[in-house]
Order: sequence, then structure tokens, then C-alpha cells
Amino acid sequence: MRQIILDTETTGIDPRDGHRLIEIGAVEMVNRRLTGNSYHQFINPERDIEAEAIGIHGITNERVADEPVFAAVADAFWSFIEGAELVIHNAPFDVGFIDHELGLLNARRGEPRLGPVAEHCRILDTLKMARDRHPGQRNNLDALCKRYDIENGHRVLHGALLDAEILADVYLAMTGGQTALSLDASAAAEGASSEQQGLSIRRLSLTPGQLRVVRPDEGELAAHQAKLERIREAAGACRWDAHAGLIGGEVNR
Repeated sequence: MRQIILDTETTGIDPRDGHRLIEIGAVEMVNRRLTGNSYHQFINPERDIEAEAIGIHGITNERVADEPVFAAVADAFWSFIEGAELVIHNAPFDVGFIDHELGLLNARRGEPRLGPVAEHCRILDTLKMARDRHPGQRNNLDALCKRYDIENGHRVLHGALLDAEILADVYLAMTGGQTALSLDASAAAEGASSEQQGLSIRRLSLTPGQLRVVRPDEGELAAHQAKLERIREAAGACRWDAHAGLIGGEVNR
């Protein structure tokens, strides 16, 4: 499955008040592996950015004055997201702004060539997912990074591409996926063989009866159980529990 983890920055809060996009950042994930493909674009909003918004993302009017307008980048952006599942934190906000930009563009072109987003992409809102799994708790991106032990110390101001990259880690952690290992873009391509992915199988020649069995110590078992608990909390269930040799999530020794 192809997913695009996406974030935007804007001139203000509400497109109905004439606010516009000023930055789009997105990273591609295929079958739950980051491919290395991304989309990043600053945009001239053709209006001033509110001071409160600048305080959040740090993007000034001078920074985007010489950037292309949305109409100039819309087709490339649409090609990147079309048909994918969009993973967005507080999706109604970002999708609302994208649809507003597409509506203005279609009106200017005189035909509905692009959008609305929901008619061409599935949308997964990670804020709704987090609220369902952690009711009554703070579920902004910083809080989720802390909850899932994801490093975000380099995030001083909001930035669309940086936030999309962090959200990818948060999404994988929330859904019980692997976040410690990654593959190159070619490795994540759908249908790639193990050789194409840079993976290989090395067969070991062992004399029967000479394979050493190393059992986990108490510390390793405790760490293992802690990891399983985090997966259960994040995903609601853990497939490990269904395997033989497990009773109530404990390892038989």
C-alpha cells in the first residue's frame, strides 16, 4: 500500500478568511517502509502571513516572496499524492487548505481538473487515531513523540517536511510497526526482489548437536515484555500473544 505522510504550513487558521498555503511537505511510504521519496515546496501565498502564524512556523513574508504560486506547482504536487492514502495529523485542517487552493485553481482554469482530495485519496487522521487510543490525554505531535519515545529535539519551529518525517515515525509507532530499521528507496519498492532490495540469505553450515542455545537473562526478558506492552497499548493487540509458547503474554521457560 502506498501512503503519503503529509503536513502543511499556512498564513493563518482558516481558508474561509482568505488564508493560503505557504509550505507543503510529504514523505512516501510503501508497505510501511519509507522509500526515500519526498515532496517539499514553499509557496508564495499572494498575501501577508499573520504574525501569530510566523511565531509558530517561522516562515516570513520575505522567505516566500520569490517562491512559486500554488498554480505553478499544483500539477507536480497532485501527481505525488493522487491515489495514495494520506496520513495527516489533524487532517481536516490540511485537507481543507489543499481543497481551497485546488478550488481557486480550478476556478482560474475554468474547469475542475484537480480535487477534491477525498475523491482521489484515502485519508487517515492520526489525531483522531491518537484521541481514540489515548482519550483525555494531550495528542499533539510533541506529546506523541514523548509518549512513543521518538526523538524530536531538532524540532524548534514547525516545518512541513520535518513534521511529516516525524509523523511517519509516530504513525509507525502508534500502529505497532518497525521504526528502528529502514531500507533504501529501492528496497521499499513494491515487488522488488530480495536481491534488488540489497538483501541476501546466508546459509550456515552447522554440525548437528553443536548449535549453542543462549537463553535470555532477566533483564532481556523484562525489556521484551515492556516492548510487547507498548505494542499492545499502541495497536490494541499483539500478534506475539497468539504464538505457541505464550500464555497471558509471558514467556514459558
